[in-house]
Amino acid sequence: MEYRQLGGSGLRVPVLSFGTATFGGDGEFFKAWGATQVEEARHLVNICLDAGVNLFDTANVYSTGMSEEILGKAIEGKRDQVLISTKATFPMSKGVNEYGSSRYHLLKACDESLKRLKTDYIDIYHLHGFDANTPVEETLNTLNTLVQSGKVRYIACSNFSGWHLMKSLSISERYGWAKYIAHQAYYSLVNRDFEWELMPLGIDQHVGTIVWSPLSAGRLSGKYRRNQPMPKDARIAQGGSPVPAFAVSDEVFYNIIDVLDEIARETGKSIAQVSLNWLLQRPTVANIIIGARNEEQLKQNLGAVGWSLTLEQVKRLDAVSEVPVIYPYWHQRQFPALNAAPKLYRD
Repeated sequence: MEYRQLGGSGLRVPVLSFGTATFGGDGEFFKAWGATQVEEARHLVNICLDAGVNLFDTANVYSTGMSEEILGKAIEGKRDQVLISTKATFPMSKGVNEYGSSRYHLLKACDESLKRLKTDYIDIYHLHGFDANTPVEETLNTLNTLVQSGKVRYIACSNFSGWHLMKSLSISERYGWAKYIAHQAYYSLVNRDFEWELMPLGIDQHVGTIVWSPLSAGRLSGKYRRNQPMPKDARIAQGGSPVPAFAVSDEVFYNIIDVLDEIARETGKSIAQVSLNWLLQRPTVANIIIGARNEEQLKQNLGAVGWSLTLEQVKRLDAVSEVPVIYPYWHQRQFPALNAAPKLYRD
């Protein structure tokens, strides 16, 4: 397993982590993701550890706490071997203060996550989204308190806009508080919006990227084919997709699938493995969260590492997945000397 530095921190993480949103299956939405219970979760955790995957990602909102509870039981006796990433911000109940990034909510949410996970510290604590109603200073001061207390080792964010993240980094620097070392973001061959603003920011500010839904809710799993109906067992068909409809047209999507098919034949890998490997070539990407409902899916996803696409193959995928750029980025590209684009390929 390859390990990379997470942003500007000293923490090294595997390039793949295991996402546990499939643990629990509480409610129709998360049931469509999966309903893994403790015994199977332990089995999947052991497979991950054997492969060198020691980072496990969850969130308090996944199956209303059940994912954290099951993960906590699955890693019993192995806490010193694993890194845990969890999140807060989204509602856990209908209480007026049971959501957001206020001091009240974050302190309470962190303590509840620690209890469910059966641990006394969280390795990476994410804000699941940006709370525009709470002063950023209050949020960051609270996160710094959690770091100083030892309950949290590193802080990160998820689903922020560029200005959300830059403002937060600036305030943390001003007061000498703990800074976000990573941004957990949606990024895939069928949605490259991340490259317009968040990737250059990550390069400049040394913020690592942890990619969620790298297969776009299964769209890049290899199940989708031109002129064929949507698979009935697909998460999208069951109402469990965390991402909206395609960011590209059907024609562009199937053109991407065609090139993925070609490269899969050339490499002897699956479409999903090629899609994941493409992400591992991108700037700032330190880790990709893979999910699996069962052992077979997990082992298939683990096959995305240990090899690399050629530069020519990466460029073919870049070309077929490129979409028109929004303003002001198309204007900035006219002046490359002033707005140098990030290097998109690893040496």
